[in-house]
Amino acid sequence: MAEDAPLAGKVAIVTGSARNIGRAIVLALADAGAAVVVNARADRAGVEETVGLVTRKQGRAIAHMADVTSEAAVKGMVDAALAAFGGLDILVNNAAVRRQQAFESMTLAQWREIMAIALDGAFLCARAAVPHMLKAGAGTIVNIGGRTGHMGAAERAHVIAAKAGIVGLTKALAIEYAQKGITANCVVPGVIDTARGASAGGSGHHPGGETPPMGRKGRPEEIAAMVRHLCLPQSRFITGQTMHVNGGHYLP
Repeated sequence: MAEDAPLAGKVAIVTGSARNIGRAIVLALADAGAAVVVNARADRAGVEETVGLVTRKQGRAIAHMADVTSEAAVKGMVDAALAAFGGLDILVNNAAVRRQQAFESMTLAQWREIMAIALDGAFLCARAAVPHMLKAGAGTIVNIGGRTGHMGAAERAHVIAAKAGIVGLTKALAIEYAQKGITANCVVPGVIDTARGASAGGSGHHPGGETPPMGRKGRPEEIAAMVRHLCLPQSRFITGQTMHVNGGHYLP
């Protein structure tokens, strides 16, 4: 195995990877030699752009549009990975939406939308991926958490509950598959310099978005570097952990 391609021969799915942190994760894994399925629910242009960034560097990637809240769509995404690359070794559950809504006026539909994408989606993707990892004798699951899931924030009860659930799911998977070759970890970004839509509070806005002690926002590539690390062969003894990448903003 070449040192500059430690993930050569590995196949990854990264959900919600049309832009921002998801795109950075795709590029980091592809640069390490992995073949990657790039996913989004609706942003086909963003997905195709991400794929192009990989293939222009002679990496391997395919686009696959799928709604992670649909059991059938998730199965189709995993099947696409198998058909294109012959296996599935790495799953990164990054897909999420981050809306703001005062708790007293939050509807059940608004609550369920967030839960369906962030938490149900992670469950469905992991459940579809695990059998193939078991067959291969090894696998890596990385779930992307949220800082406010640990610190709290106003008007984000649905997002915070979903992200807290992601931590619990990570621990459950880590224990259940600890002796079966599958690791599960959670990476929690701090305040990251990304484009955010109006539903998430406007471009670049983060709840409680004061400057971290390092004096700057993080970069998507810095989150991707931690995800890449957890996928490396040298990281097989790391499982069930919540890794905070936040410039000292939150110290558990």
